[in-house]
Amino acid sequence: MQIIISNYSKEPIYEQIYTQVKKHILTNELQPGQSLPSMRQLAKDLDISVITTKRAYEELEKNGFIYSVVGKGSYVSEQNNEMIMERKMKVIEEQLMTAIQNSKEIGVELSELRELLTLLYKEEA
Repeated sequence: MQIIISNYSKEPIYEQIYTQVKKHILTNELQPGQSLPSMRQLAKDLDISVITTKRAYEELEKNGFIYSVVGKGSYVSEQNNEMIMERKMKVIEEQLMTAIQNSKEIGVELSELRELLTLLYKEEA
């Protein structure tokens, strides 16, 4: 599992970790039951505070992406397919909102944006 921390991001470090681990889980790069690095090991690997990794793991656990076993570690939770679809749709909506806001800022019309989305969608297939 690769996590890249950006010191230039406006997003706090624990959120960067949360977002990237969540992505690894939702894309099945991390499988249900797979163990995660310990909070201490991840902190050491990323050269950050254990408090930061603890907060990221707590958020992941609170949102059902991982579970912890005292004295054993943290593991990827079994994901409900319906919940995964819902979470992915939420991410898509957020990304599209960002694209819409950026488009409005530079004067891109809805028809142009729709055309671009259609073109990019077909290119990926």
